[in-house]
Amino acid sequence: MRAVKSKDTAPEMTVRRLVFSLGYRYRLHGAQLPGKPDLVFVSRKKVIFVHGCFWHGHDCRRGDRQPKANADYWRQKIGRNKVRDQSNVKQLQAAGWDVLIVWECEIRKHDELAPKIETFLK
Repeated sequence: MRAVKSKDTAPEMTVRRLVFSLGYRYRLHGAQLPGKPDLVFVSRKKVIFVHGCFWHGHDCRRGDRQPKANADYWRQKIGRNKVRDQSNVKQLQAAGWDVLIVWECEIRKHDELAPKIETFLK
């Protein structure tokens, strides 16, 4: 598990390149904000999180699979991640920030993702 990165992951890099190609500029990993959002648009008060489906318990095929080894540990860990993510989103929204979560499985659908991000950032 030590090899799993929390910053500059392949899905995050893909989203960053897409956002940059759309003409938007951003700050990375807002340490002062709850959850340290992956992309921060300060002037727009908007943030984007890029979540891995497995790690954050998405309901897609990849995120819905259950590990066979040490299943109780992973079920609890992913459950805590989901609770923490919800708390971070609520805190950000209470502070006046708009939040978009991009799931790892959505990145493969590039034609759908670009308009979704564009609409969010306008």
